[in-house]
Amino acid sequence: MTETATTPASVTPAVDGRTLNAATAMDAVSLRVGDLEGMSSYYANALALEPIEERSRGREVHRVLGRGTTPLVRLIATPDLPAVDPRQAGLFHTAFLFDDAPSLAGTVYRAATDERSRFLGSSDHLVSEAFYFTDPEGNGIELYVDRDRSQWTYAHGELQMSTLYLDPNAYLQRHLDAATLADAATRAGRVGHVHLQVGDVATAKDFYVDGLGFETTVSAYPGALFASAGGYHHHVAMNTWNSAGAGPRAASLGLGDVAVTVPGREDLDALTARLTAKGLAFADTGSSVVVNDPWGTQVTVGLPATSTEDLLRR
Repeated sequence: MTETATTPASVTPAVDGRTLNAATAMDAVSLRVGDLEGMSSYYANALALEPIEERSRGREVHRVLGRGTTPLVRLIATPDLPAVDPRQAGLFHTAFLFDDAPSLAGTVYRAATDERSRFLGSSDHLVSEAFYFTDPEGNGIELYVDRDRSQWTYAHGELQMSTLYLDPNAYLQRHLDAATLADAATRAGRVGHVHLQVGDVATAKDFYVDGLGFETTVSAYPGALFASAGGYHHHVAMNTWNSAGAGPRAASLGLGDVAVTVPGREDLDALTARLTAKGLAFADTGSSVVVNDPWGTQVTVGLPATSTEDLLRR
């Protein structure tokens, strides 16, 4: 869905049929919400996202918000569902990536000063600098900026990541000014990765790495696995910190869909071959492949689009 994910498949083809294309990217995350207007107001004020398009589907209303023409989140008003259960499988956080420290600082300040936010902390992960919040309905949010890849380090074949203290006040003092804050909504943002709660890491690896085709980047972190395409630090992460032993998800508010984009139809063909070999059920629409992970979380792998139409049709 993002305009940056338009690299022709002929430039970066699927490596060998076993892994996702190096040009794979993340797309807008879908959240089922109880209070559409309240949640829209929160994401507009705290994250400087603007409504892009809206569609009614039966009792549901689907509203896409983003920056410019880039969708970042789809809010689905879903009547009568129970609240997010922090112990079940599903979303740990959606991670919104910014191009530079001032852009990040401008959004962090907005989120921190919205009284509906719950600030969870900030960390230096060696590969990135990140700030964490929870939205009013209990969905996790990460706001982050990457360090240049030349600064990433590796040991024993694995990327080195950590969780070091990052002083939030010092960060804002260093990177925030009035102009940056005023034009926060015009600064580019996108979904950089999605971090999930799962019942166990081994089963998650079997699905997200061996099935979908992500490649493991960090496996040594206790209770978690990080994986990506194209050598990124991670497009997806899976942990059991709150959800160890969780079974299939019950219907509830919260995560509705994890969206991934690949450059070409041949990438979807390689994916369907992997899923078929593993005996996993999926739906192929021609422009996307939809599959549920072992806990019932929906994952849509699709081709880049020029509008929000495909997102609204999911």
